[in-house]
Amino acid sequence: MIAWIDEACAHGAPRHKACEVLGLTLRGVQRRQQEGEVREDGRKATARLRTPAHTLSSAERERVLEVANRAQFADLSPKQIVPRLADQGEYVASESSFDRILREAKQLAHRGKAKPPTRRRPEPRVAIGPHQVWTWDMTYLPTHVRGAFFYLYRILDLFSRKLVGWEVPVRASADLAAALFRQSYLREGVEGDTLALHSDNGAPMKGATMLATLQRLRVMPSFSRPSVSNDTPFSEALFRTLKYTPAFPGGPFASLDDARAWVARFVPWYSSVHLHSSLPFVTPEQRPRGEDQERLRHRIEVYEAAKARNPARGSGDIRNWEPVGPVSLNPGKPAGKDGRTQTS
Repeated sequence: MIAWIDEACAHGAPRHKACEVLGLTLRGVQRRQQEGEVREDGRKATARLRTPAHTLSSAERERVLEVANRAQFADLSPKQIVPRLADQGEYVASESSFDRILREAKQLAHRGKAKPPTRRRPEPRVAIGPHQVWTWDMTYLPTHVRGAFFYLYRILDLFSRKLVGWEVPVRASADLAAALFRQSYLREGVEGDTLALHSDNGAPMKGATMLATLQRLRVMPSFSRPSVSNDTPFSEALFRTLKYTPAFPGGPFASLDDARAWVARFVPWYSSVHLHSSLPFVTPEQRPRGEDQERLRHRIEVYEAAKARNPARGSGDIRNWEPVGPVSLNPGKPAGKDGRTQTS
């Protein structure tokens, strides 16, 4: 194409007009002539890689590595090295240049005694029966005072979703949390060494009084990973049910007694009346007693009979009314092949 442009110019055509005919710009052709040959589509076929004028030389890059690996700087980051050099009246390179050169030399990360972070997934907490895994959490209940809330503590049995303990304390504290757990533990008749209590990393849950109570009752404490909300999904699901039920007040609670009275009405409804979608659609009190098996079996018979009466209305299988099996606290972790395993 360059030859065609030169030939047209030799016959008296302006160079920029010749470039326009070929769909090129004069400046683009000049630039590509400097960098290399031009393809038929106008793109350069070969080009010289330009080296920025401020690029560090090989000697300067070696100087950066030599300085960074001195004994006094071996365990420091570039953010620490550069100002220390300036205090000594020496400038070798900028922090970004230190970063880039050390990264290319694979010396940037975890210099000195620092160890790389590990992302270990905790072992799943699996419940194959009641009183094996309890989950603990707290939520806020609104009041008439802006910025002030009532606290709702609740303890949920993972296997059955039954509310085994709750309290609306005057304040949040490890002592009150420990007292609530001990009362729930004794009331439910839990045997030692069979229960694990999972909670987030809140202060009441990790307080010394609470941990001492768990140790005395031989209960295994379990905590969520920091900043991982998926580790307490059942708690979040319960609180959503609580706050979105039609009976939840449309406005704030007038007093602590009002809040406690409302929760006292909600708990029996949730455990004995509410059909839990994940169980599937049996109450939390029916599941630990084994009543869910008979109820779900009856539903299968009803659906099978309806299908037999009207086979043309559905060619596929009936709705799945099989009971769920073990429940795992960690997402993506199957608890086993004994029935349908449910994960959060």
